[in-house]
Amino acid sequence: MQAKLEHVNITVPDARATAQFLQTLLGWETRWEGAALNDGYTVHVGNERSYLALYSPKPDLKGQAPRYDHSGSLNHIGIVVDDLKAVEDKVAALGYIPHSHADYEPGQRFYFDGPDGVEYEMVSYD
Repeated sequence: MQAKLEHVNITVPDARATAQFLQTLLGWETRWEGAALNDGYTVHVGNERSYLALYSPKPDLKGQAPRYDHSGSLNHIGIVVDDLKAVEDKVAALGYIPHSHADYEPGQRFYFDGPDGVEYEMVSYD
């Protein structure tokens, strides 16, 4: 049996804004969007094989959850890209600060904090 990850569902302040950001940065498409749980709104953004489900609840959010020190917390989202340098240039042009660069077996990576309180890891396997 072979399993594949199809999607991850995360809560963000504005699902439409995060989807637009990811479309601009990565060229992703909106696969679906509409009404969601508890009068919220969801946008599925990605490609034909996988996507992020971005959920925004109707009531205001309570702030950002801590990362890396709570069980079950979202630490970051890793996205494989073909041209790491081009994506890093685009991240910087959009006003975000790339950090934690590393060359490691088997690739290269950097991280940045997005507009939605989510940390993103961009990785390339050459």
